[in-house]
Amino acid sequence: EYKRQVLNCLHIIAMYNRIRKNPKAPFVPRTVIIGGKAAPGYHMAKMIIKLITSVANVVNNDPLVGNNLKVIFLENYRVSLAEKVIPATDLSQQISTAGTEASGTGNMKFMLNGALTIGTMDGANVEIAEEAGEENLFIFGMRVEDVAALDKEGYDAMKYYKKNPELKQVMDQITGGFFCPQNPELFKDLTNMLFKHDRFKVF
Repeated sequence: EYKRQVLNCLHIIAMYNRIRKNPKAPFVPRTVIIGGKAAPGYHMAKMIIKLITSVANVVNNDPLVGNNLKVIFLENYRVSLAEKVIPATDLSQQISTAGTEASGTGNMKFMLNGALTIGTMDGANVEIAEEAGEENLFIFGMRVEDVAALDKEGYDAMKYYKKNPELKQVMDQITGGFFCPQNPELFKDLTNMLFKHDRFKVF
C-alpha cells in the first residue's frame, strides 16, 4: 500500500475517461506496466491487484481507446522480471507518500537505465535528488513536513473527492461496479479504506 499503486490505478482510469470523452483529442499513447505481489494474508494488497487487473481488462478491450492506452500487470514481480522491464522503461513513477518508504532502490535502477523519474520526495528519490540534483527528477506532491502538517490538521478524503470532478468520476466508477459488473461490491473494502482511513493520502 505504501507504494500507492492504487494512485497509479486511479490515474489510469482518469486517462481512460479522458480518451473516452474525447477520442479524437491528441493523446500520447502509453503502456502502463505495474509490477507487484501480495503476501498471502495481505487482503488490501490483493484487492489493489484485483482492481488493477480489472481496470486492465476494461481498458485493453475498449475499441474506443484502441492502442492509446494499455495496462499490464506483472504478476509475482521479481528480479528476473525487473531485468526485462527496467531497460525498456521510459518513465519511472515512484509515488509513495513522503516519509513512508524506508528504502527501495528500484528507482535508481530505472534511472541508470535511462528512464525519467517522476515521483514524490521519498525513499531513494531523496538520495537521487541529492546525488544527481533535483533538477534531474520530476518531483511532485507533499514533502515530509507537508504530510506532518496535514496529519495535524486531519486528512479528509471526502474534501478532495467533492472538489475534484475527475477523481469523483473515477471513484464513482469503482464503487458503482463499472470495472467488475458481475460483482459490483467487490472493491468495497478498498474504497472504504480510501474514503475513511487512508494512511497514505492517495486523494
